[in-house]
Amino acid sequence: MQLTITINGERHSDDIDPRMLLVHYLRDVAQLTGTHIGCETSLCGACTVLMNGSAIKSCTTLAVQAEGCQITTVEGLAKDGKMHPIQEGFWEEHGLQCGYCTPGMIMTATDLLSRNANPTEAQIREALEGNLCRCTGYQHIIKAIQYAAEKMRSAKGA
Repeated sequence: MQLTITINGERHSDDIDPRMLLVHYLRDVAQLTGTHIGCETSLCGACTVLMNGSAIKSCTTLAVQAEGCQITTVEGLAKDGKMHPIQEGFWEEHGLQCGYCTPGMIMTATDLLSRNANPTEAQIREALEGNLCRCTGYQHIIKAIQYAAEKMRSAKGA
């Protein structure tokens, strides 16, 4: 089956098995390995990407469901060699340890901050409910998202 999608602003057109999951398409066909495969049941969130601006779990989404869509992966956030404020927040606030959950956390936070520029801690925690981290205890992840929200608000006000 022919699949045509735009990933991180670049158009991709490939002949694929209609049963291929989006996470496998991204990693194996598009060679974008920032999206991680964790539980393969949508429970951990390591595979989270944006489809038309909304966070989805790519491990339970068929690639053909993304036909004609805009997909953003963690690789698509940085611009001109400069980290996105959310990526910077994870760096500055130590929002990662092993890093396995980090791409999914970052993509979920990107979705959240696109809808809510000034989320409360409770709203951040609620947004992250579908993402699991076994290392950090979440406090630094919360701080990273708060850092990014502040930086993004400041940039808009400048």
